[in-house]
Amino acid sequence: MSSALFSLRAAAGALASTAIALAALGAAVTPSATRAAAPMVKTQAPGFYRVMLGAFEVTALSDGTVDLPADTLLHPPSGTMASRLAAAHLKSPVETSVTGFLVNTGDKLVLVDTGAGALFGPTLGKLTASLRAAGYQPEQVDEVLLTHAHPDHVGGLMAPGGVAFPNATVRLDEADAQYWLSAAKMEAAPAQAKGFFQGAMASLNPYAEAGRLKPFAAGTELLPGIRAIAARGHSAGHTVYAVESQGQRLLLIGDLIHVGAVQLDDPRVTIAYDSDEAAAAATRRQVFAQAAAQNTLIGAPHLPFPGLGHLRRAGAGYRWLPVDYTTQLK
Repeated sequence: MSSALFSLRAAAGALASTAIALAALGAAVTPSATRAAAPMVKTQAPGFYRVMLGAFEVTALSDGTVDLPADTLLHPPSGTMASRLAAAHLKSPVETSVTGFLVNTGDKLVLVDTGAGALFGPTLGKLTASLRAAGYQPEQVDEVLLTHAHPDHVGGLMAPGGVAFPNATVRLDEADAQYWLSAAKMEAAPAQAKGFFQGAMASLNPYAEAGRLKPFAAGTELLPGIRAIAARGHSAGHTVYAVESQGQRLLLIGDLIHVGAVQLDDPRVTIAYDSDEAAAAATRRQVFAQAAAQNTLIGAPHLPFPGLGHLRRAGAGYRWLPVDYTTQLK
């Protein structure tokens, strides 16, 4: 009996010695070799977000972001821009979203704006990938509606192999089409603006040559539930699209706003890209006042993704109330 007890104690002692030795060995090994952190991924989830508008499905599609030098591009009436950015925990350049909006009416698949494609550098050009991640294919798009013909809205019309939306009709206000597709106007434009003409021509002309570019007059109902509304100032034919279904309304406002931290507080603030700054500011004030009074849903491609929300009056300016996140689409 005593011999068996001795053997058990000896075995326990041996195990304890082994455990101590292993612990000492582990302590001697570099911690990163035994508990290495997973490498950082540094990417976001696929850029799409959905809401229902009556019977229509609306999907915001991210094209990426671009650094906007707000301190040089924005034109505030007073020197308060830096403090407004700081109050929103921002500084110039402001990382700015570029977003398109896909509307499935049940009869048509309609894309409003296409992002920058290859015209603005590597941080943009992701809209087609976002569309695929959202469950659609570019070949399924029936209509492309453009708010205007600036590069970050038309560049996505083209893909490396040709047109990005081979079955789509492209629609653009006739004033923008006449301006940006004019060789004479490009020749007369200052050097820094010629790239805008070249981007528009490279993006739109292939559709025009195929007979699938259809300019329209302001105020036209383009499809059942989708109407073009003139919103001049940012460009000659800048357009807001009103989307309505079952009594619910969405305004896709294009470039009426770029930097919410500044232009919501003071809608008078314009941007160097405005072709007529006074008209752009007046249009913004008019559309914002109406949208806030009517509690209309807004789709703003340059407010932080997904750029969907409501405006609420706040003194001389507005507050932006982004939509709540939802997984319950009804």
